[in-house]
Amino acid sequence: MILKKHKPDFISLFRNPPKNVQQHEKVQKASTEGVAIQGQQGTRLLPEQLIKEAFILSDLFDIGELAAVELLLAGEHQQPHFPGLTRGLVAVLLYWDGKRCIANSLKALIQSRRGKTWTLELSPELVSMTTRFTEELMEQGLTYKVLTLVSQIDVNNEFEKLQRERGLGSEKHRKEVSDLIKECRQSLAESLFAWACQSPLGKDDTLLLIGHLEKVTVEANGSLDAVNLALLMALLYCFDISFLEQSTEERDDMIHQLPLLTERQYIATIHSRLQDSQLWKLPGLQATVRLAWALALRGISQLPDVTALAEFTEADEAMAELAIADNVFLFLTESVVVSENFYQEEFYIRRIHNLITDFLALMPMKVKQLRNRADEDARIIHMSMQMGNEPPISLRRDLEHLMLLIGELYKKNPFNLELALEYWCPSEPLQTSTIMGSYLGVAHQRPPQRQVVLSKFVRQMGDLLPPTIYIPYLKMLQGLANGPQCAHYCFSLLKVNGSSHVENIQGTGGSPVSWEHFFHSLMLYHEHLRKDLPSADSVQYRHLPSRGITQKEQDGLIAFLQLTSTIITWSENARLALCEHPQWTPVVVILGLLQCSIPPVLKAELLKTLAAFGKSPEIAASLWQSLEYTQILQTVRVPSQRQAIGIEVELNEIESRCEEYPLTRAFCQLISTLVESSFPSNLGAGLRPPGFDPYLQFLRDSVFLRFRTRAYRRAAEKWEVAEVVLEVFYKLLRDYEPQLEDFVDQFVELQGEEIIAYKPPGFSLMYHLLNESPMLELALSLLEEGVKQLDTYAPFPGKKHLEKAVQHCLALLNLTLQKENLFMDLLRESQLALIVSPLEQLLQGINPRTKKADNVVNIARYLYHGNTNSELAFESAKILCCISCNSNIQIKLVGDFTHDQSVSQKLMAGFVECLDSEDTEEFVRLEEGSELEKKLAGIRHETRIHILNLLITSLERNPPNLALYLLGFELKKPVSTTNLQDPGVLGCPRTCLHAILNILEKGTEGRTGPVAVRESPQLAELCYQVIYQLCACADTSGPTMRYLRTSQDFLFSQLQHLPFSNKEYEMSMLNQMSWLMKTASIELRVTSLNRQRSHTQRLLHLLLDDMPVKPYSDGEGGIEDENRSVSGFLHFDTTTKVRRKILSILDSIDFSQEIPEPLQLDFFDRTQIEQVIANCEHKNLRGQTVCNVKLLHRVLVAEVNALQGMAAIGQRPLLMEEISTILQYVVGRNKLLQCLHAKRHVLESWRQLVEIILTACPQDLIQAEDRQLIIRDILQDVHDKILDDEAAQELMPVVAGAVFTLTAHLSQAVRTEQKQPLVLGPGETHYAFMLDSSFTSPPPAENPMVGFASIGDSSLHIILKKLLDFILKTGGGFQRVRTHLYGSLLYYLQIAQRPDEPDTLEAGNVKLDDTDQMSTHFFCKGSDTKKTMWERLTAPEDVFSKLQRENIAIIESYGAALMEVVCRDACDGHEIGRMLALALLDRIVSVDKQQQWLLYLSNSGYLKVLVDSLVEDDHTLQSLLTPQPPLLKALYTYESKMAFLTRVAKIQQGALELLRSGVIVRLAQCQVYDMRPEMDPQGMFGMRDPPVFIPAPVDRYRQILLPALRLCQVILTSSTAQHLQAAGQVLQFLISHSDTIQAILRCQDVSAGSLQELALLTGIISKAALPGILSELDVDVNEGSLMELQGHIGRFQRQCLGLLSRFGGSDRLRQFKFQDENVEGDRVSKKDELELAMQQICANVMEYCQSLMLQSSPTFQHAMCLFTPSLSETINRDGPRQDTQAPVIPYWRLPGLGIIVYLLKQSANDFFSYYDSHRRSVNKLQNVEQLPPDEIKELCQSVMPVGVEKISTAQKYVLARRRLVKLINNRAKLLSLCSFIIETCLFILWRHLEYYLLHCTPTDSQDSLFASRTLFKSRRLQDSFTSETNLDFRSGLTGVSQHDLDQLQADAINAFGESLQKKLLDIEGLYSKVRSRYSFIQALVRRIRGLLRISRN
Repeated sequence: MILKKHKPDFISLFRNPPKNVQQHEKVQKASTEGVAIQGQQGTRLLPEQLIKEAFILSDLFDIGELAAVELLLAGEHQQPHFPGLTRGLVAVLLYWDGKRCIANSLKALIQSRRGKTWTLELSPELVSMTTRFTEELMEQGLTYKVLTLVSQIDVNNEFEKLQRERGLGSEKHRKEVSDLIKECRQSLAESLFAWACQSPLGKDDTLLLIGHLEKVTVEANGSLDAVNLALLMALLYCFDISFLEQSTEERDDMIHQLPLLTERQYIATIHSRLQDSQLWKLPGLQATVRLAWALALRGISQLPDVTALAEFTEADEAMAELAIADNVFLFLTESVVVSENFYQEEFYIRRIHNLITDFLALMPMKVKQLRNRADEDARIIHMSMQMGNEPPISLRRDLEHLMLLIGELYKKNPFNLELALEYWCPSEPLQTSTIMGSYLGVAHQRPPQRQVVLSKFVRQMGDLLPPTIYIPYLKMLQGLANGPQCAHYCFSLLKVNGSSHVENIQGTGGSPVSWEHFFHSLMLYHEHLRKDLPSADSVQYRHLPSRGITQKEQDGLIAFLQLTSTIITWSENARLALCEHPQWTPVVVILGLLQCSIPPVLKAELLKTLAAFGKSPEIAASLWQSLEYTQILQTVRVPSQRQAIGIEVELNEIESRCEEYPLTRAFCQLISTLVESSFPSNLGAGLRPPGFDPYLQFLRDSVFLRFRTRAYRRAAEKWEVAEVVLEVFYKLLRDYEPQLEDFVDQFVELQGEEIIAYKPPGFSLMYHLLNESPMLELALSLLEEGVKQLDTYAPFPGKKHLEKAVQHCLALLNLTLQKENLFMDLLRESQLALIVSPLEQLLQGINPRTKKADNVVNIARYLYHGNTNSELAFESAKILCCISCNSNIQIKLVGDFTHDQSVSQKLMAGFVECLDSEDTEEFVRLEEGSELEKKLAGIRHETRIHILNLLITSLERNPPNLALYLLGFELKKPVSTTNLQDPGVLGCPRTCLHAILNILEKGTEGRTGPVAVRESPQLAELCYQVIYQLCACADTSGPTMRYLRTSQDFLFSQLQHLPFSNKEYEMSMLNQMSWLMKTASIELRVTSLNRQRSHTQRLLHLLLDDMPVKPYSDGEGGIEDENRSVSGFLHFDTTTKVRRKILSILDSIDFSQEIPEPLQLDFFDRTQIEQVIANCEHKNLRGQTVCNVKLLHRVLVAEVNALQGMAAIGQRPLLMEEISTILQYVVGRNKLLQCLHAKRHVLESWRQLVEIILTACPQDLIQAEDRQLIIRDILQDVHDKILDDEAAQELMPVVAGAVFTLTAHLSQAVRTEQKQPLVLGPGETHYAFMLDSSFTSPPPAENPMVGFASIGDSSLHIILKKLLDFILKTGGGFQRVRTHLYGSLLYYLQIAQRPDEPDTLEAGNVKLDDTDQMSTHFFCKGSDTKKTMWERLTAPEDVFSKLQRENIAIIESYGAALMEVVCRDACDGHEIGRMLALALLDRIVSVDKQQQWLLYLSNSGYLKVLVDSLVEDDHTLQSLLTPQPPLLKALYTYESKMAFLTRVAKIQQGALELLRSGVIVRLAQCQVYDMRPEMDPQGMFGMRDPPVFIPAPVDRYRQILLPALRLCQVILTSSTAQHLQAAGQVLQFLISHSDTIQAILRCQDVSAGSLQELALLTGIISKAALPGILSELDVDVNEGSLMELQGHIGRFQRQCLGLLSRFGGSDRLRQFKFQDENVEGDRVSKKDELELAMQQICANVMEYCQSLMLQSSPTFQHAMCLFTPSLSETINRDGPRQDTQAPVIPYWRLPGLGIIVYLLKQSANDFFSYYDSHRRSVNKLQNVEQLPPDEIKELCQSVMPVGVEKISTAQKYVLARRRLVKLINNRAKLLSLCSFIIETCLFILWRHLEYYLLHCTPTDSQDSLFASRTLFKSRRLQDSFTSETNLDFRSGLTGVSQHDLDQLQADAINAFGESLQKKLLDIEGLYSKVRSRYSFIQALVRRIRGLLRISRN
């Protein structure tokens, strides 16, 4: 399709749409009328300026006006990608870029054709299609078009046109335009070349090509340019028939396609054309084509049946002769092989190789002729030299040229082809398979004919070599020796030539081309020149002595040295063989020669040869010593020597004068090689202080520091010197590790005195780079110069070397930054008096040339050249990443970067360009990307990684930081005010943020998802991290999220593709997902807070739907979401369900983890190795603990090196092998740790996302039943994954956390669903009956509670089972994990708890509240009027009990294993774990009807342990009562423990067990209860701000005491069988803490806390402090202690009765008032609590009175009177009569009956007020929706004091309901208390009245004595009280006179009037009937009325 569509573009290659008049007019009017633009709707008005520019463009490129307008508009659109250019300049680039794309596409299409030279491994259909398509193009005259365009387009002409119209911008723009134009021509030419390679051109096309080449000229340097080279190669491939030799099956088809063989016409025409004597512009080019043609003809002539072509094939010799006559070989050498593009194309090299080998193989006679001619010429030259004449000029040098061509061609070998192997025919079969020739599959197989011929050529040319060809022959050998195998053959050849058994005429010396001859000559030279060594005094050293080496000899020596270097560079065997040869001793001879006076050029070659030898470490070590010994660089100064010698002198005196520095460069090269091979630490020991320092000093001070000031004849040499010396520094610093011993002065002995040894060179370099040294300054200025030069974009001599030098400079800075911390730490610890500064600070220094601090800016500017110089950008990014860790530097850097607008723009562009660089794998690579390209792509990738790391570290610093600048945030204003825009909008540049989004965006439209995730996973991971950091940081979050949401729709488009799948890069993939999910969590949270519902909903649907999501066509996904069907995302239609995304993300995390095999070691000790590994661990950048492999390697190798003895040396290889095993293990272990870290990370993020969805997003966006389904699905999946046997335990904690949250939400979801029926709006009528009946009667059995469907669901059981499995899976460890799981279990069990229902006091609604001790007062609460008891019992079980029963069954099925785990956790371990385990036990025990758990607890002794631990807690709890407590942990665990014990106590069996284990005895032993803090009413208010979280000491005390009191109360209540035993123990508890208890009873404080204390305490006393208990006490009491106990009980009694007057009498109002003042600010609920507590106290005291009376007076006659017969409160305050009052106990008065009456009235009034309030609340609850908003708000505020405004109306209703239910239940309790108080009051009143009015004898009657005596007798019990009490009662009772009794009767009649009686009966009607105490009140009222009517007489 695409090809069809664009065919016209290829046919009309590069043709522009023509101008025309109508368009001109249209565009002219566009500013007023507008113009239609292609691809946009409607017309568009254009500004005048744009129209002008369009006309200029139209003229400039000769294109249509509309096309020009579109081009300009495209330029405007693309402008952000080209910062600093106007739209016109961008349009120019786009114009040529379009042309380039067409040319490249054409080339790519042609390259993919089917043909004879290569295949691209594409599918056959595709190849056929492109072949067909290109054939059609060719028929349309493609060749002509291409050649025309190539000759028409000319960079200079185009530039002139552009220059005229100001169409050229900055240097960079010029470079880009010229590159584009060049690439257009190049690609066009290469497409012809590609065509010719695959299938030759036809006759006419070939002639056209020849015609084009006739007119070609060479470049200035004599070489062909790239375009013409391609065209020449195209022509040569047209004549190529080499493929005929390969007998492939397709050969015959190809022969038919070859016009050379099939068209007679073709051959004739071409032949005549090439024979044409007219000269071309380049005769050499003509000669090349002729030679190729001649060889083609020769090739054809060898084919069968070509006799028809005989007339042409005969002419091949003549044609070749013509070619040779025109110096074809010279042309090929100087113009073709030298051309810079030649070595970039493998098929160019192959073609020229074929050309030469064909010539040598197919025309042997010609070759022989050349040789003969050369011999002849050599003789002529020799003779003329003998005669002393000049040799004739006309001599030809064809053989020389051929040899030089061969030498040049194979000198470079960029594709590792080793084509030169064809010239070597192995004379002996090679032993090793590695050195096989290209045709030597089998060792003895006969080599092919061609190889034999070629190798013969090489050998024969060396025989009897005439001197003229000596050097060319050596150069040819040097070329042919290039490659590992070739070098080996060449070495053998030279070895064989020299051996004397070869019969040669040249005497004993052997062939002149042999090692023997060469080294022999060197020795002779050395002998000869050594004699001439000047004596130390002679000064004529600099003038060469008369007997020297002639120029000719020197050239020969240099050629042979270069050959030697080549061979030994490639072949290590040759290196060692030569070096160890006893006669030749090359190293010694060369070093000897170096001391002689020979020209620097020769010395340089000698040094280079030494460098080649130095590649072997064995040789290098001895070389160092020899170097030192020969003093090539003088390192030892001899005092007697006036004259300095050595290389330093040569540099300063000879080379500087000549302005050429070959020797210095060679010396640096030698040092560079030696430094790498072996590094002697004690160099020069014995003669001077040992060390490398003199060499370093020379390199630094003489070479590097002065390189800029020297003069250079060849400009490039300056940079060559810099490069080579910096390379040495780089290697030295790279291999340096700062050690402690470097920082201590080492002393050595030298000639009897102690001197300080030199430091290692690395140390010295570090020291120089960490100071403002000349070296650092020069390095920085070199960087500045480098970036200036690069900014010109112009080629200059030595550019490559400058780039290398700059790279080394940057690398040095990098190494320094990496090592400086260690270096400075060691320096600080040492005693050395050196000062250094951190490099990052030095880089901040002022640049002396610009007077600005711009060093870092200069470094950063290299990023701008990231596309052209990837290495420099990489090093630069690395440095910036290193520096960026420092906050202070960040702020300065931002200033420096933004200081100058243009620089700032360039820097930003540089960063963005590096991030944008797509490592484009070329669409077609003939080889799979050359090594170099792969390396560069890797470097570019690393650069991007460093830039992203720079952003990440910077974002962690405070603003302003570099990241904010690079990501486009505001730096001048607050960051949060930034408004991020798309590039180009409002002048916003393209920033790194855009680049990052771009990287992540690619591929999100397709199905496969973001490309970066698969192709550059690490990069994508960091990109996601940057975006997460931007969203998470408070300052940047707002702008970033707004931009991502509105402009990019980033999150939606990314999340669509989760989960990513990329198995090879699992860690990166997991981290990518983590960052993305974390970002999504933030987004959901923010959009929920801002009420952006559609956004939230859209993301939720994406994550949670289990229906296939329709890809959102329109951008407004939110709108159509709203109209989805009512059933939310449970469409019940036919679509298949898909996995919810949130679950499939979970699926993609593999919980299992491969663990590396444990180490099996033979030599090292396993435990020690583990220890060493642990010592080498460190935290990496991501905060993961990993082992430093390099450090470990160093430690282990050092250990091996330390071994002594022969055995160790023998075993060394084995030890090294074991070390590598250990290292592999550690690498595996690191990977494991990182992988686990990544998995935890991704799980954490997933959990965060789930939690945010459940907690932060508006609940109504997910329907209730879906919400539950989702939670259940997730819970089940996450359990399945973690319960798998393979799952890694390290992931448990995260999973447990997630399970906890999920269960909490599940429980909440199910329970809100239970409350649902009450929450319905007015619309749903079918629920209306629920509203009324839900209060009155339970729903009918057929309809088990509406909306509770999910409770009966079996999936709940599955979840429970999995939870329990998980708990058991954690085994003994992982208590923290279990803590979460216990929490989950508690939430789960909560589901089965009945929700709070309002106690509406209707008959049916029985409230069973097991947490409430109140229920003990409703004696037979709940028998029903409407339903019989039987109906009750047979009613079907409700859902709650069913679920509860099933739950407990499942839990019991796990048996003792589970019990054991939970009980163990409850007794021991982490505090929170203990608390939750206790809570869980509490829960289970409360529902465990079988009491299995209780049995287990008591039988296994855990209960006893818990009880005994109370004594241990005692001590810690005491410490908590200090004003500043240590930690409140102990308090909370204590509370949990007590709560659990209280729960156990509620079960009768439990209470029994507790009594057995002596819990109350333990409580009695605890001393903490005696430490009641003093109440300090001012204290709290005296503090300025009371602490928020830590309660005051009094409150803390209450938190300790109240649980104990509750426990006592519950035990008293539930132990019916053992009641007396329990009461006795409780009494002991009371007595042992009696001081505290007295204090509480006396306490006057009225606060919720103190009232609660009183309420509980009175409750206990009322059941325990009874006289009857004493007789039951099992203690063996003697008389004294009995008295004491009675005293205690009496005191309790008195104080309790005293409380009545406080809370029952009229004082009570005062108490309330006081309280109101205190609770001013507090909540309403406090008041409720107070009321409740007061009523409770009264009820308890009344109960106590009742118990006392019933216990002490079995008969009515002898009632125990607790109240005096006085009804007037006033009198009874002071007692009846002052005088009779016994003064012994002044504080004790018996209260009068008046209090009881008062209490009775009070309670009756209270009852009605409570009753009304209760009814009102019930009505409100039934119609919550109709309440006015203010009231709703008020109700909510009492539950949630702050933030009511922010919640939704539905939630407000829920809160209001909660409050109302609380109120209703509170009132219900108050009502029940009131009714109890009323009944008890009536009873007590009746008993007292009965006694006083019927049985009492007044004192003033005569038988008072008797009466008192009988009283005494009848009260045996009373007697056993202390004497005090006796006195007391007596004094109370003896004072009853007749008058008192009459007064009593009169007052009682008044007090107990009609109104009161009516009230009481009403109460009974209203309340007691419902509560089933039929006519108790009625009976009592009747009796009292009767008593009062009796007249006493």
